[in-house]
Amino acid sequence: MRVLVVEDQVELAESVARVLRREGFAVDLSHDGSDALERTIAVDYDVVILDRDIPGVHGDKVCKALVARVPQPRVLMLTASSTIADRVEGLSLGADDYLPKPFAYAELIARIRALGRRAPVAVPPVLVHDDVQLDPAKRVATRGAVRLDLSPKEFAVLEYLMAAQGRVVSAEELLERVWDEAADPFTTTVKATVSRLRSKLGDPMVIETVPRGGYRI
Repeated sequence: MRVLVVEDQVELAESVARVLRREGFAVDLSHDGSDALERTIAVDYDVVILDRDIPGVHGDKVCKALVARVPQPRVLMLTASSTIADRVEGLSLGADDYLPKPFAYAELIARIRALGRRAPVAVPPVLVHDDVQLDPAKRVATRGAVRLDLSPKEFAVLEYLMAAQGRVVSAEELLERVWDEAADPFTTTVKATVSRLRSKLGDPMVIETVPRGGYRI
């Protein structure tokens, strides 16, 4: 999933990004509300992790703007306040979930994955295609009885293609959804990653190349 972390505490934002990237998420960072709104216009994020008390445009206003978008990203609101009244208020703004600080990274990751399963096209908790099985939560992919040794990006590409359920996915879409904003759009990184992934999956071939289209499983 493509995730935007909106947090004005730079060290916390970078820490969250590191943890999420290790879990295979593509993560961008924003440190104020105005920048966050601009980024969400340019990119269709799956989940926005939104600190409520941020400079520029307040998190409440950012949340209201996001829930009015089409397509609408899932919003996980963060706040230093953990009172029931604050949680109710945050959810009433349209946030999909609410997590008080300090939080455990394991819980944050679990909540993000849960939000992914509530997307317009819900993704099942375990993806299966013939003898290939992928469990995003456990970070395990297997073919037959053999566990696949995949890099985070290889795992993320396989996860995205399996979730597409046979739809053709272009290289540009993979670059946007699996890599973050630091990715160079003119490189062959997608092609190289798919090639390594095919090699690890073995025969018979699982990932098909569609001429002038992209890839599909």
